[in-house]
Amino acid sequence: MKNKVIEKLAAHRELGPLLLLIILGLVFYSLSPAFLSVLNITNMIEFIPEIGIIALGMTLLLTGGEFDLSVGALFGFTPVLMFILKNEGFMGIEMAFFVVIAIAALIGFTNGILVTKIGISSFLVTIGMQLVVRGTGLYISEGFPQSSWQAKTPLKSALAYSIDFPGSYFKIIVSLFWFIGMAALAYYVLNKTRFGNWIKATGGNEKAARARGINTDSVKIILFMTTAVLAGFAGIIDAFRIGSAYPVSGTGYELEVIAMTVIGGTSLFGGRGTVIGTILGVLLLRTIRNGIVVVGVPGLAYNIFVGIAILSMMGVHAYLEKQSGGGS
Repeated sequence: MKNKVIEKLAAHRELGPLLLLIILGLVFYSLSPAFLSVLNITNMIEFIPEIGIIALGMTLLLTGGEFDLSVGALFGFTPVLMFILKNEGFMGIEMAFFVVIAIAALIGFTNGILVTKIGISSFLVTIGMQLVVRGTGLYISEGFPQSSWQAKTPLKSALAYSIDFPGSYFKIIVSLFWFIGMAALAYYVLNKTRFGNWIKATGGNEKAARARGINTDSVKIILFMTTAVLAGFAGIIDAFRIGSAYPVSGTGYELEVIAMTVIGGTSLFGGRGTVIGTILGVLLLRTIRNGIVVVGVPGLAYNIFVGIAILSMMGVHAYLEKQSGGGS
C-alpha cells in the first residue's frame, strides 16, 4: 500500500505542491482571516498572469534541457522599447508592439544559436544576454520609466483591461484569461503533440533523440524564442497595467520563475515537465509572497520562505524517486 502511494506521488509530481499550497493557505488563513478576503484574493490574482506567462515558457525550455536567465531583463526591456517607439513618434503603439515582439524573438533566436551551434552553455549565454538587454534598456531610457498612459488603444484593453464587479472589491484583469489560454495551449503542446514528445526526448537524452531523427537544435531554438517572446509579452501586460514601463522591471524574475517551475515538478535537468505543476508553483509562490505580508511578516523575508519551499519540494521529489526506483 505504501509503495503504491509513493509510486503515485512520484508519477504525479503536482501533488506535492498542491498539498503544500493547501497547507499554507490554511495556515495563513488561521493566522489572519483577511488572507481569504475578496480584496486580498483580487490582489493575488492581479499579479499571477505576468509571472505565470514567463513560467510557462520556462517550463517548456527546462523540459527541453535548457534554461534562460535573460527573461527578467526582457520583461523590462520590451515594454520600455515599445513605449519609446510610440512616445517619440516613430510609429503607432500597435506597430511598436509587433516590432518589439519580433525583437524579443530575435533575442531568443540568438540565445538558441549560441547554445546549439556554437556550443556555449545556456547559463553563460543567457546571463550575458541578460546584461546586454538590461543595459540596453537602461541606456535607451536613460534610466527613466516610460509612461504608457497616453497609449489609449484597443491593444491596452485587450491585454490589461480590468473587469470590475459593482458593489465589490473583486475585479479580474483580462491578462488572467491570456494566462489561462496560454497554459492550456502549453499543456496541449507538451502532452498531446509530436513536438511535445520531441521536447521531452531532447531534454531527456539529446543523443538518443538525434539518433531517432529529431532535430534537437531546431527544437531548442524554437523553445528559446518562445520563452523570450512570452517574457516580453508579459512585460508589456505589466506596463499597461501599472501605467509605466520601468527599465529595471523584472529584476530577479529569472530565478523566481525557475523556482516556480521546479517546485511544480519540472525537472531542472530536462526530459520531464508539467504545466499543471508550474501553475501550482506560481500559485504557491504568490501565496507565500502575499500571505507573509498579510500575517505581518516583513516582506524582506520572502526569499527565506521561497528557499525553504524549494528545498522541501526537492527533498520530497528526490525521496519519492528513490523509493519508487528512479521514477518515470
